[in-house]
Amino acid sequence: MTKVIVESFNLDHTKVKAPYVRNCARITTPKGDLVLKFDLRFTQPNKDIMPTGVVHALEHLLAGFIREEVSDVVDLSPMGCRTGFYLTIIGEADAKDIGKVLILSLRKVLNAEEIPAANAVQCGNYQDMCLAGAKEYAKKVLKGLECS
Repeated sequence: MTKVIVESFNLDHTKVKAPYVRNCARITTPKGDLVLKFDLRFTQPNKDIMPTGVVHALEHLLAGFIREEVSDVVDLSPMGCRTGFYLTIIGEADAKDIGKVLILSLRKVLNAEEIPAANAVQCGNYQDMCLAGAKEYAKKVLKGLECS
């Protein structure tokens, strides 16, 4: 059996400095399509872990806000460790451009009055979301991204 290499398992989480945006995968499909995956790191690994309700609220909010800025989004997925998200897109982009999109999207989070699709029909766990917490973490991440 071939050993599978998981990119994030090779990242030394003790040396990263969050928040940041980095390109963590670049794949060209057999048909020639380019697929990029970005690590949108919000908190310092093993130091500041976002509560589940905050991650869930940010996932719902950013899923729409990022798509308003980037047309070929495949997915925005929360990291299981609750320190950020993975953004997968089709086509070329660099981490700096995605960082600008993230900043715009987080600013929209600060102005949000409700969480999209926060109901039993559209979400499998709609009661576990925290808009106030999402705004708190958006402020923290914005402060870090805008200063770097």
